[in-house]
Amino acid sequence: MGFYDYKVADTKGGEKDLKDFEGKVVLVVNTATGCGFTPQYKELEEMYEAFHDKGLEILDIPCNQFAGQTPGTDEEIHEFCTLNYNTRFPQMKKVDVNGETQIPLYRFLKEQQGFKGFGEGKMADLLRDMLPKIDPDYEKNPEIKWNFTKFLVDRKGNVIARFEPTTDMAEVRKAVEAAL
Repeated sequence: MGFYDYKVADTKGGEKDLKDFEGKVVLVVNTATGCGFTPQYKELEEMYEAFHDKGLEILDIPCNQFAGQTPGTDEEIHEFCTLNYNTRFPQMKKVDVNGETQIPLYRFLKEQQGFKGFGEGKMADLLRDMLPKIDPDYEKNPEIKWNFTKFLVDRKGNVIARFEPTTDMAEVRKAVEAAL
């Protein structure tokens, strides 16, 4: 199966068929409303505004698996994002991205692009200190490590990059521009 073969639940009780994104560049992001990385919504929305007309789609998939940082209903999450960050990109139903209850799309994304490290910086150091207590084997498995992990999908449906939440958003933007 490829990227376009998947569907994800939307916030209205339906499904979003990823075939609708064929020919577009897609950034898939597991998000949270109460995380240190939540301000990335601002830069995501700026990218969406700048590049949507050129073929960028951002797929916002809230997840509450990381320290319970996405409380609330889908409606409350959507309200938070639109009021605080004026987000206009599609937001899906809150789901699990790891474990037995993960949605199939995330199993696929992680098979295509595994974990490659956090890079440098204060937040990277914080995650490197914290994660061994949660998952001693975290460096060797492809699981999502935290909120705001991003997968970049090219116009042909290939998963071409994975960005951990610690990746500078300027680097993400540069990769999106190159894919467009």
